[in-house]
This record gives sequence, structure tokens and C-alpha cells, in this order.
Amino acid sequence: MDVITTHLNADFDTIASMLAACKIYPEAVCVLPGSQEETVKGFLVQSAFYNLPMRKPREIDLDKVTRLILVDIRSRGRIGIFGELIGRPGVPVHVYDHHPDEDSDVKGDVEVIRRVGSTTTILVQILKERGIPIAPDEATVMMLGIYEDTGSLSFPSTTVDDYLAAAHLLSCGAKLAQVSDILARDLTSGQISLLYDLIQGTRTYTIRGVEVVIAEARREEYVGDLALLVHKLRDMEAVSILFVICQMGDRVVLVGRSRKPEVDAAAVMREFGGGGHAYAASATVKDVTTFQIRERILRVLDEKVIPRRSAEDVMASPARTVDAGDTILEVHQALSRSNINAVPVTRGGAVVGILTRQVVEKALYHGLGEERAGEYMNADYETAAPDTEIERVQEIIIGKNQRLVPVLRGTELVGVITRTGLLRFLYDMRDVEIPGEGEDVDAEGAMAPRKNVANLMRDRLPARVLALLRAAGECAESLEMKAFAVGGFVRDIMMRVENLDVDIVVEGDGIRFAEAFAEEQGARVRPHHKFGTAVMVFPDGFKLDVATARVEYYLKPAALPTVEYSSLKQDMYRRDFVINTLAVRLSPEGFGEVIDFFGAQRDIKEKIIRVLHSLSFVEDPTRILRAMRFERRFGFTVGRHTLNLIRNAVRLDLLSKIPKPRLYSELELILKENDPVSIIRRLSELGLGTSIHPALMLEKPHLALLGEAQEVLAWFSLLFLEEKVEKWAVSFLALLDPLSPNDAKKLAKDLGVRSRVREWVRICKDEGESAILQLISMTSISRKMIHDVLSPLPTEVILYMMARSKHPDIKRYISLYFTQLKNVRLQVKGQDLLDLGYRPGPLFKKIFDLLLERKLAGDLRNKKEEIAFLLSRFPLPQNRDVPENSR
Repeated sequence: MDVITTHLNADFDTIASMLAACKIYPEAVCVLPGSQEETVKGFLVQSAFYNLPMRKPREIDLDKVTRLILVDIRSRGRIGIFGELIGRPGVPVHVYDHHPDEDSDVKGDVEVIRRVGSTTTILVQILKERGIPIAPDEATVMMLGIYEDTGSLSFPSTTVDDYLAAAHLLSCGAKLAQVSDILARDLTSGQISLLYDLIQGTRTYTIRGVEVVIAEARREEYVGDLALLVHKLRDMEAVSILFVICQMGDRVVLVGRSRKPEVDAAAVMREFGGGGHAYAASATVKDVTTFQIRERILRVLDEKVIPRRSAEDVMASPARTVDAGDTILEVHQALSRSNINAVPVTRGGAVVGILTRQVVEKALYHGLGEERAGEYMNADYETAAPDTEIERVQEIIIGKNQRLVPVLRGTELVGVITRTGLLRFLYDMRDVEIPGEGEDVDAEGAMAPRKNVANLMRDRLPARVLALLRAAGECAESLEMKAFAVGGFVRDIMMRVENLDVDIVVEGDGIRFAEAFAEEQGARVRPHHKFGTAVMVFPDGFKLDVATARVEYYLKPAALPTVEYSSLKQDMYRRDFVINTLAVRLSPEGFGEVIDFFGAQRDIKEKIIRVLHSLSFVEDPTRILRAMRFERRFGFTVGRHTLNLIRNAVRLDLLSKIPKPRLYSELELILKENDPVSIIRRLSELGLGTSIHPALMLEKPHLALLGEAQEVLAWFSLLFLEEKVEKWAVSFLALLDPLSPNDAKKLAKDLGVRSRVREWVRICKDEGESAILQLISMTSISRKMIHDVLSPLPTEVILYMMARSKHPDIKRYISLYFTQLKNVRLQVKGQDLLDLGYRPGPLFKKIFDLLLERKLAGDLRNKKEEIAFLLSRFPLPQNRDVPENSR
């Protein structure tokens, strides 16, 4: 027996989800494990739930349940008696839900979990995809589910999928008038009385700097639709965080609502056996008083409330400074190197003023480059302490128009808060506007700094790697440093792409951290003191790249960078693209918290590649090739501004100015991608081939050859999965095809290609063509001839020749060589000939040639047949006997 069930307090989304699930599992029975909201209960009584196979929990024999289908719920503790079936052998669990992930979630054998406004949306999408018809009355019920959980498609949690599902239901005949009538809720006299008592029972608490309102009331009888009263109370009192405690008979009903990221309503309700969303949650408790509940809520909040952020949480550290004795020209250079617009001015180590780029540039315009910074700094400024509240910082920067706020601990400068930094913080931490319970925080956007991927890391990473990251955070903390996982590793975690190429950035001394961590873990360290980086190599070969948070600046276009130590934010700013600027905190407190200074999560969600600043390609032109590679690998699109910058860099021919080995390192990565041809075609569209070599125009015939090389490699992979071949090198040989032998060999040398690959280039140009001509020119060709021509050549060269040749016989010969001839070996060796009594000399070569020819022809299958054939063609003198072991 299949059973469809949901959570204990059913609403319209759960009812509609069960109806939709019945159409996917037509043999299943529906069971509501608990109570329903009053409006839902009335609807069920009037509609009889459209004759669905409804059962009560007591009517279900759990031993006869063969499959459990959960809709709108994943919590084992909120499905009543059916929690006993979770994990029972022979009872698969199918889950359809739209709630956020929780550690205690049931793991289904089939899971369809999507971030949409309602679970009904998910199931309607499945019905539509499978072509399962929906009757008008069924469509109306399903529309009720979507409308209730999305506030009639008005809550911020509403997605495009919700609109599309509603549109499909409308096309199936859903009656919006009935939906509106059912959802219209006039308060009863009992509800009005209860609302008045809640208003009278409201008290405000400040917990760790966050204002929380708790309202209490008592009723001997049950009053329905408490959630509706909570919404009205919250709106009437303009409350951002509200917990309602209402005793009804022998039970206490709890409802939590939060518009602030500092308080997770679901986390609080889970302490009472309930659940829900971070912004809307509920629970029911028996045999306790409202006083006990209130005190416990306050204790839970004291543990779980995220404290109000202070200046220390927003500041960039360490701060860049200039000295009051520096010239205006020197200050301008410092600002340009660090990509900042304002800087504290110090004298004797103490902050004495602030200088902005605007003032510096005007001073330069007026010819004051040799004047001292102290003459033009703003000495009328305000500072903040590390514990200064954000509201005060906001008042200084916005209210008093101060571009930068130094953060001082006593007289020590510990960091700075910039206008841009504050605005991004306010954007990321803005209140979540929730008109109802349907809000869902954008997982990739507004709540970025609060997003924690510790659970995702646990699911995606090997246990050993996760343990190493935790240990790295603990080691850094013991050294009074901060460690972060950064870059492509974090990007790929967010995108659910496998990547164990781990980069760690340390705010502090990265080499000192690496040495301490290596000693703790039994690893070796290879430090690079010039760049403040190190590579940790573990006994099993696993590697961790460690870097000190640093800022890079370029003395001229395409030059190698000059490095200075800096903060995590400055380190992220030197990255190539916004999508690679994510960091994850490794400290024990806050492990897994995502740090997103530049909107990388938004770019990942929108599938766009953007540079961080307009001189990115001027400073490092190889980023152009990287942009093309990421664009095709991830299916992203290069942003319009970024594409314009690429075109400008191509116009300036910047790629030709960088050292060829740096160019080659990016080129090899492109050729190692799954679809290198599409990337090279993109390079062709931008006219980048000539930056590699003037003769590489990347025209259609050349691109066709590269495509043919990929087809040959695909064919070879299907046949010879056990034989190792450097596939990218075959594509590299095809890329160099238009070049003359001398140009190709010179380019390979200039690029710094490995000696083995350079040898393959030489063979292709010096011997490949003659090998092809030799095979074509023969009037009749034997299997031995094919073997003799091809066997001296590397596999990569032969595959390139196969792709390049348009002659069908050549492709046939090469195919025959790989499938039947390449691995043919004689079992008879020289020692065997000596043992038989043959004398060394030219005869040996003649014998082996003939034996191989017959072996390749398939006439000889084993050593015994080889010797018999040998003796028949090259008889021994009469007085010599064949050794016993050769018979």
C-alpha cells in the first residue's frame, strides 16, 4: 500500500499537494496525520476533498505500507505515526518539498526539492511535464495551494515557476472566483477577542541588541486560524520579530514570524518540536504553561540570535595608509595600486586625517604633486571603535558625508569602513520584507553574507577534506589568524560541481600558518616567500594551496604583479572574475559562512561572467582566454561590459605582449576542456588566433580539423578505455596544423611546451606527411606494411594524422592498426632462436620479419605455431635436434 501524507497542521498547500500527488501515484491513499486550519477543515467538509481515498491514521496498518510519499514536509518529527516508517527496510520514501534544508531532514529514495513559493507548484510542474490531465475542480484546489503559500503570487518568495504553474492551472479551468471566496477570511468574534488579548499581552525584549516582541494569551476553547491573527498583530504593531504564545485548553500553540536575518524563526520552533521557514514557523506543545514557554523562548533566543553587527564586522583590515609626509603624487600611486578611493593619513603611526582620490587628483591637476599629504588631508573627521553600532557608522558616512571611517582601538588603527563597504553591507543585511508566510530568502542574493554552506560542504566533499578544512580554521585561530577557503573551489561548491583543488587564504602570515598546520598534519611545505604563498603536500599526495591575503598591482600592462599583504576583501578584488570572489569562513565559529563582497552569488545565479574592474584585461590579458573557457564550461554568458573590454584588449593586441609560456598555460587548459572546439571557435570570433601566431587565423577549415580531432578522440576513447593518451595534445597538434614545420617547432619551443610534446610536433611536421604518402602510394598494402609505417609513431601523432587525412583508406588503415595490429607481439624471442640452434646474424631479422608478417595476418596464434612455422621455413641442419621445451 502506498501512503501519501504531510505535516501535522495541514494548510491549503499541503491539501493541494496531496491531491496532485494522488494523480502521480493513483494507487495511493491519503492520510492527514494531524489537525487542519479552520478554513481548511471547513473546505474539506464541504468538498469531501473531491472523493480522494482519504484515511485516518488509525485506519493504517504500518506493516502493510510499501511506499511512503511525503509532500510539503521533510521532518520525521512532524508526520505523526508515519515517522516510524522512516528507515524501515522495504519502505522507500519519496519526498516533494519546497522548505529550506535542515540537518534533521528525511533523506528520500526519490527527492524533488525546489526553492519555489509552494510545494503544489512542484507537483503541478511534474503533472504538466508528464501530460497528466487536471480537471477544473482539481485545478481550483491546486490554485488554492499556490495562492495561499504565495500570497496570491505577491510574496517575495514567489518565483517564475509559481506563475507558470498557476497559468497552467488556469488553462485547465481553475476558478479564481472560488479561490478568492475561500481565501477571504473575515474574523469571527472569538478571533477578534483573542487578537485584543494578544495586543494587551505584548511585551518587548532586547536580546543581544535585537528587539523581539512576545505576545501571550489564554483560551479554554480552541480558536482557529491563529496564523491569520499573528499577521494582523504584526502589521498593526509594526513588529519585525514576533513570537505568539497562545494556550488553548491543554496545549500551547506557538507561532513565530521574523523579518530580520538576526532571528531564524524555524530554528526557535525546532526547539519545541515544530518547524517551518526562517521567516515563518510554528509548533504545538502540551502540558506546559505559557510562562514556561516564554522563558524557554528567551533562553533559546539568547543562544541563537545573531548579534547586531558592529564596526568590527564591516571594516576592512588591515587598513591601507599613507604618511602625512608622503607627496601627493606618491599618495595617488598608492591609491591606484590598491584600487581604493580614500585612505587614512598617519603621522608617527597615529591617524591624523583622511585623503580622498578626488582631492588628490585635483591637486595633481593644479600641479601640486610634490606637496605633502598632510597639507591637503581632511583633519576634521570622525572615527569608530570596533564595537560601534552600524547605525552610528551609517550616520557618519551618509549623514555627514565622510567617505571613509577609521576604526580605532584606542589610538591603534585596526581597520577602515568605506562608503562602498557600508552600502554593500546595508544591501546584504537589509530587512526581509515579508507580507505573509510565503517569503523565501533568495539563496543566491540578498542574504549572501548570512548564507552558510557547511551542510552543503558535508554533502559534496570527502570526509577527509572537510576535516582538513575544519582543522585549518582551528589552526589559524590558535595563531590569531583567520583562514578562508576561496575562489573556484567555493564557486564549484555553490554550483554543485566537483572540485578538490582547494585554495586557502589567510589574514595573517600564510607561510607561518602553512608551516604550523603542516607540522600538525604531518605534511610537507613548499613556501614561496616572494608571494607569501605555500603548497602543503600530504603523505597521500593531496595538496592544499595557502596564500597570505594580498593585493597585487601591475607596473605596466601584461607584466607580472607586484605583491603587498592586505585583507581578504583586497585579496578577492585582485581575482579575475566576480564568480571567483567567493570565500567561506573556516574559523570554528561561523564555519561554512559564505563571504561575498562583490555579488558573486548573483552572477552565478544569473550565469554571467564579469570582471571586477575595467583594467582587468590590461593588467592580465590571459584572463581573456579564461573568460572564454569559463563561458563554455559553465554555459554562462560574458557580460556586455566585459565583452567590450575583451574587444578593446584584442584591438590593443595585449595577448601578444605577454610571455608565451603564460599564454600556453591557459591554452593547455582550454584544450583539456570537454569541448575545446567551441572555445576556440569563440576565440576565432574575437580574432584571438593571431595573438598566438600570425598564421593562426582559425578559419573554418582549421576549425573543422579541430572538430574532426575531437571525433577521432571520442572514437578512440570508446575502443581503448585502458590505453592512456594525452587527448589535449592531439588537439594541440591540430591547432598547429596551418604552420610550416619551422614555425610550428619554433612556436612549440617559445611556448615552453614539454619536450615530449615538442617531439610530437617535430614528428608530425617532419615524418607525418611522408608516412601518409607512403601508405597512399602503395598499390597493394599488407597488414605488415601498415604496422611498419605506424608502429614507430606516438599514438597522439597517429590520431592527429587520422583526423587530418581526408583519404578514406588512411582512416581505414589507422583504424585497422589500432583495433588489430598495434598490440600484436611475437612470443618467440632471440633466445629461443639460439636455443633452437640458429646462429646470430642477418637471418634473425629475416626470421622475425616473416614471423611478424604471418602473425599480423592471423596465421600464427601461439608460440608453438610460431616455432613450427619457423622450422618449416628455416629448417635446421640434419644433426641438430629441437629442444624438448620448444616442441
